[in-house]
Amino acid sequence: MSRTVPTDAPSKRPDVLPDEEARLRALGYEPVLARRMGGFGNFAISFSVISVLSGCMTLYGFGLGAGGPAVMLWGWVGVGLFVLCVGLALAEVTSAYPTSGALYYMADRLGGRRWGWYTGWLNLLGLLGAIAGIDYGAALFTGAFLHLQWGFAPTPGSTFLIFLAILLLHACLNLFGVRLVSVLNSISVWWHLAGVAVIVGALAIVPDRHQSADFVFTEFVNGTGWANPFYVAAIGLLLAQYTFSGYDASAHLSEETANASVAAAKGIVRAIWVSWIAGFVLLAGLTFAIQDYAGTVNTETGVPPAQILLDALGTGGATALLLVVIVAQLFCGNAEVAAASRMVFAFSRDNALPASATWRKVSRRTQTPVPAVWLSAGAAAVIALPSLYSSTAYGAVTAINVIGITPAYAIPILLRLKAGRAFTPGPWSLGRWSRPVGWTAVGWVAVVTVLFCLPQKSPVTTGNMNYAVIALAVVLLLATVWWYAARRSYGTPTAYGSAQEEAEIAEGLV
Repeated sequence: MSRTVPTDAPSKRPDVLPDEEARLRALGYEPVLARRMGGFGNFAISFSVISVLSGCMTLYGFGLGAGGPAVMLWGWVGVGLFVLCVGLALAEVTSAYPTSGALYYMADRLGGRRWGWYTGWLNLLGLLGAIAGIDYGAALFTGAFLHLQWGFAPTPGSTFLIFLAILLLHACLNLFGVRLVSVLNSISVWWHLAGVAVIVGALAIVPDRHQSADFVFTEFVNGTGWANPFYVAAIGLLLAQYTFSGYDASAHLSEETANASVAAAKGIVRAIWVSWIAGFVLLAGLTFAIQDYAGTVNTETGVPPAQILLDALGTGGATALLLVVIVAQLFCGNAEVAAASRMVFAFSRDNALPASATWRKVSRRTQTPVPAVWLSAGAAAVIALPSLYSSTAYGAVTAINVIGITPAYAIPILLRLKAGRAFTPGPWSLGRWSRPVGWTAVGWVAVVTVLFCLPQKSPVTTGNMNYAVIALAVVLLLATVWWYAARRSYGTPTAYGSAQEEAEIAEGLV
C-alpha cells in the first residue's frame, strides 16, 4: 500500500491507492487480463487513437469546404478547449472506476443498469465507427500514395480492398498480447510528434510561396450548398471533434495498466492537451502551404493534403511524407482495435451482447480477448460498406463515431454530477473544479451531438445524406429490443463472487 497524491489535477487530500488487482476485485471482477502496460503506454494508446496525423489529415478536405481555413484553425482551438473539459471530467470518474468496461460500467454504478446498458451500446457504436473511419482513411491515403508512386488510380472498390487488408493487419497484431500493443503505441507517440515536425518544417522551408496569415485565420469557404454561414461553421467543427475522440482508450485498457487508478486518468488528459498543440501546428502548416485552393479541393489523388504536399514539395517529397502519415494512421487504427476489443470483452463479460459467452473468451497464452478482436474488426468492415456506393459516406462514418461515442462520454459525467457527495473520488480528483468543469463538458456534448446529426450537404439526397443519425437510431432500437431479452442476465457485479449480486441478477432487479 502506498499513498499517492495526483499531480495532474487539484486535490485536497492524498488517497490510499490499493493494489490494482484487489481494487478490480472490489469493483466486481476477477483479473484475467495481463497488467503489462505502464503509464506512458496508457497515455500513448489514447494519443495514438486521437492521432492528429489521422484525423486532421483525413478530414482536411472536408474542412476545406465546410468553413475553410478560418473554421479549421479557430474551430480546432475552441473544440480542443471544450474537449479538454470533457477529458478532465471523464478522467476523474475513470480514477474511481478503472475497468475495461469504462464508460458503461461508470454509468451503471452511478445511475443504474439501464444507464449502463445504453451507455455501453453508444460507446460500442462509437468505437466500431472509429475503427472504420480510421482504417478507411488510411486506405484512402494508401491509394493516394500508390497514385503518386506508380500512377495507380484508386476506385471505391480498390480502396475498400486496401481497407480490408488494413483491418486484417490490425486484428492480427492485436492477437499477440497487450505488451506488443503497448510497444507499438509508445513508438507511435514519437512517430506522430516527429512526423508533425518534419511535415510542418518541410512545408515552411521548401515552398517559395505561402498563404498570408490573414488567409489562414480569416478565410471562410462554403462548399456545402447551405446558405447560412453559422450552420456551415458548425458543421465544419466535425474535423476537430472527430479527431478529438477515442481518448477513452486509456480507460478501456485500465485492467492491463499498472497503477491504473492514476495512470489511466493522467493518460486521458495528457493525450488531449498534447494532441491539441500538435494538431494546431499541423493544420496551420498545411494551410499556409496551400498553393492552389481549388486544385487542392478537386485533387485527382482524392486526398487534399497529398495535393498540398505535391504542389509544395514535388513528387518525391510528397511521397515520402505521405508515407509518414500512412504509418501514423496504421498506428492509430491498431490502437483503436485494441480499445474496441476491450469494450467488447467487458460488455460480453456482463452478458450484454448476443453470444456473450463467445466474445468474452480470453487466450490463456496471450491473455488477450481474441474473439472480441475479430468481432471488432468484422463489425468495422460492415459499417464502412456504404463507402462502396456513396462518395460522402466517409464523412457519415466519422459522424457515427462522433455521435456514438461523444454522448457516451457525457453520461457518466452527468451521473457523477447528479450523485454529488455520494460519489467517492478515486486518487485522481478535480476537487472544487469538478462541478464547473463537469457541467461545461455535459453542455458541450449536448451541442455537438445535435450538430452532427444534421445534414452536411445541400440539397439533401440519398447519396449525400448523413446516415449517422439513422445508424444511431437503429443501434438504440436494437439495444432496446435486446434489453428485454438480456435484462435478466445483464448486470455489473457488486463484488466478485457476490451471492447477493447473483441473486439480484437472477431476479432481474439490478
